Amino acid sequence: MYLLQSPEDIVEAVSRLGFLPFFRCGIKGFSVEEHTPPELWFGEADGPWEWKGPVARTRKCLYGKFFASKAGFISLEWFPDFANYRRDGYDFDSRYESGLASVKDLNVYDTMIRYGDILSKKLKGLCGYSKGGEKGFDAVITRLQMQTYACVSDFEYMRDKTGKVYGWGVARYASPEALFGYDFPRSAYFRDPKESKERIVSHLKKALPDADEKQILKLIK
Repeated sequence: MYLLQSPEDIVEAVSRLGFLPFFRCGIKGFSVEEHTPPELWFGEADGPWEWKGPVARTRKCLYGKFFASKAGFISLEWFPDFANYRRDGYDFDSRYESGLASVKDLNVYDTMIRYGDILSKKLKGLCGYSKGGEKGFDAVITRLQMQTYACVSDFEYMRDKTGKVYGWGVARYASPEALFGYDFPRSAYFRDPKESKERIVSHLKKALPDADEKQILKLIK
């Protein structure tokens, strides 16, 4: 990989590789962090923290906590197989009905689906996670992303009186179905989930010849 110096560079890298963690992931050289000039991380110029929203808005890839509960990008080409593998044959409703998802998960998921695209602060409030209320929202929304039922659609930033952006971006959440259509995440459902897993592992072995299978499996499990 070459230096990542813009949102467009990230989109191109994800398109070529299929998968791209945001932070170091145990596979050397396989992250946005390792291929971005250090001065762009916390300098005056925009860097990876600011690029996440523009990349997500292109709708050319998906962003979320997909890799060991840490953030990263997945291309449109590979997300259906990833969803098929991670969902393991279950849409969310069937997962819940089978006792594999909690009431808390159902509450957050249903609220997100009802709004289609919702700011995390609003989602937390509607689901009772305001100050003094329920605990564990981060664990729930991370689990929904790891299972591919949710992703980050964009980030919103506070602005000062002059209109200048400041602070950390606040995530907006949506289901992949809401962003790309009902059929998109399900387009690999005709395969056995194990076949989708094998396809992903085979692809990453070719894309990352220095990584061993154990590292790859740890990343995508």
